[in-house]
Amino acid sequence: MSHEHDIEETIKEIAAKHGIAVGRDDPLLILQTLNNRLLQASQKAQQEMLDQYKSELEGISLRWSTDAKEKAERILNASLDASKTAMERLLRAGAKEVVTTIKSEVDASLNRISNPINGAIRIGLMNIAASCITLLATAVLLWTTTHP
Repeated sequence: MSHEHDIEETIKEIAAKHGIAVGRDDPLLILQTLNNRLLQASQKAQQEMLDQYKSELEGISLRWSTDAKEKAERILNASLDASKTAMERLLRAGAKEVVTTIKSEVDASLNRISNPINGAIRIGLMNIAASCITLLATAVLLWTTTHP
């Protein structure tokens, strides 16, 4: 129906512009019909090419997206590994520093305690020596009093 309408419109347009009456069997209308068919075929071929191009672009876009995602994951994993390594290094350094600080504090505390302990040991040894001397003097006195 639209093809018939197009032919009628073409006949009217030729008559209005050029003042020539064209019949339905005129070769000019055959050329017009052939031209319309070629245009439709060209349009269909171009649409197919556009659809194929769109499909290729979508495929490329998907590959780029996948590649970008993989690269981002590799970068993220590398930075996570680097930060983990840095954290471990900092923790080890901190632990060594804490151990050194605790050791120096314990050594200082032991030194402060060892002087009074050494003094107490000396006093204890002197008391033992004095007790031994007293015991010996008592034994000598007892022996001299019992043996005239």
